[in-house]
Amino acid sequence: HLNFEVLPGLSAGTTVPAYAGIEIGSSHTEVDVRGEVDWAAVAAAPGPLVLHATSGHLAETASALVEHGMAPQTPVAVTVRGTTRQQRTIDATLATLNNAASELVGPLVVTVGKAVEKRAKTSWWESRALYGWTVLVPRTKEQAGEMSEKLVMHGAIPMEVPTIAVEPPRSPAQMERAVKGLVDGRYQWVVFTSTNAVRAVWEKFGEFGLDARAFSGVKIACVGEATAEKVRSFGINPELVPSGEQSSEGLLADFPPYDDVFDPVNRVLLPRADIATETLAEGLRDRGWEIDDVTAYRTVRASPPPAETREMIKTGGFDAVLFTSSSTVRNLVGIAGKPHARTIVACIGPKTAETAIEFGLRVDVQPEIAQVGPLVEALAEHAAHLRAEGLLPPPRKKSRRSR
Repeated sequence: HLNFEVLPGLSAGTTVPAYAGIEIGSSHTEVDVRGEVDWAAVAAAPGPLVLHATSGHLAETASALVEHGMAPQTPVAVTVRGTTRQQRTIDATLATLNNAASELVGPLVVTVGKAVEKRAKTSWWESRALYGWTVLVPRTKEQAGEMSEKLVMHGAIPMEVPTIAVEPPRSPAQMERAVKGLVDGRYQWVVFTSTNAVRAVWEKFGEFGLDARAFSGVKIACVGEATAEKVRSFGINPELVPSGEQSSEGLLADFPPYDDVFDPVNRVLLPRADIATETLAEGLRDRGWEIDDVTAYRTVRASPPPAETREMIKTGGFDAVLFTSSSTVRNLVGIAGKPHARTIVACIGPKTAETAIEFGLRVDVQPEIAQVGPLVEALAEHAAHLRAEGLLPPPRKKSRRSR
């Protein structure tokens, strides 16, 4: 697994000012001031200046340009780590340039001229809701990708910490009997409570040389839209997805009672995790169904993360943490400790939020729809609201997190 970041395949002199929100136009002058410079020619050049420098060149650059006729109040923007998620832009003038940006480390792109004045309105990269936030993604390795991708779109820096490992059940006999029952027409319904359950059944199908045709005549219910999408990816459209809350309770609210006239079979297959609650099975029995409650997979606690990550969790090094199940809450606290009070806690649904509260966490964000996309969107909206209320500083890369 290799972490990478895609950067624009254009020159830094053109791209970095654009990412800083500066429209430099087609006629600009680009100069590397780290070598010999004809300052008179540079100061007299038409259009904005785009200078390549380090912090050690800023004092000389400012004084030389003023000496050769540029006004001390000429606006300047200094960008470090341009076009990456660590980009940071500082606004100054030639008079304040050295004091404002002298602490920046590494290659700098310095944009000089009136075009810089509009940056406050046109800055688009650094003004995203979660820009520069370090967000903890405690998930299984297989499931972290989608969430991290959506966080990156909002400017965040996700850090994935596996808290759960998914393993096959200790004894495969239960699942083998369940698959045979599916083929033999033993079930009227199959109820999937997670994408892992869907995956486990399909893997078992593969072992027996079966495919989606094994579901012929069987109705499929899914606890939520993410699980339904996983079923659809195998070419099957589920009959039932909750119209309201995407949870066991929401599914039960819509689930039809057994009807001995219209239902040829009274049995439901419920393939689930070994630690799932009994809410769903009991509710289905109350509606007259016989339940085959089968362990399709086991969720086990992952190994603890590195000491540095555990320290970040405990000391508030993460701006936010996103929980997608009760087990991610339990396991993160178990392997790494409770997130610091300043870390914003977002939970995908009511059950997850309930567990977080039981562990003494303050739940700040919960989306209306229990899916990864709405969860990330809800966090971004929360951050934007806090910033609008003046409860957060402007987004910037915090030095404590520069790695």
